[in-house]
Amino acid sequence: MSTRTSSRERHTGETQVRLFLDLDGGAAGAETGVGFLDHMLDLLARHGRLGLKVEASGDLETGAHHTVEDIGIVLGQALDEALGDRAGIRRYGSAVVPMDESLAECALDISGRPYCHFDADLPTTSIAGFDTELAEEFFRAVANSAKLTLHISVPYGSNAHHMIEACFKAFARALRVAVSIDPEESGVPSTKGTLNE
Repeated sequence: MSTRTSSRERHTGETQVRLFLDLDGGAAGAETGVGFLDHMLDLLARHGRLGLKVEASGDLETGAHHTVEDIGIVLGQALDEALGDRAGIRRYGSAVVPMDESLAECALDISGRPYCHFDADLPTTSIAGFDTELAEEFFRAVANSAKLTLHISVPYGSNAHHMIEACFKAFARALRVAVSIDPEESGVPSTKGTLNE
């Protein structure tokens, strides 16, 4: 089987992002200048069984929005590239993850059709430089760039850290299943014959 990896960079007037992704595991680490995002990316790698290295710098003096969104864009692009023609993957994944008083649900389809539904009544606050509203921006950027159909919801919870952490873990677990190789699937799991468009 060919390697399912991608190295991507994005350079704008607002951010510089370098990212390496291996869908089949490997080393992980994140240095983005946003402490909470580093923590979430480490969780994503661990629970998704991904090799994921992220380095980013950006205009954090104006807030973390550009950095968070651009990392989401680059991660999505890397997912898209690493998946190749999608042959043999399970395609669908879902997970329900509790985090203390919070619960997050994620269902995704590596469909070739970008869509993100994010439903979480997050408290408005900032966690180590990460405004809670940026969680939705991150997942929307990933879904759009990776061409995923992504649904994430938090039906209940009160602690913003726990609610967002549950989202990242649920996404990681769902993605881990969706990108995994199905030994009973010899081709692209679609009647169209493609999941790239």
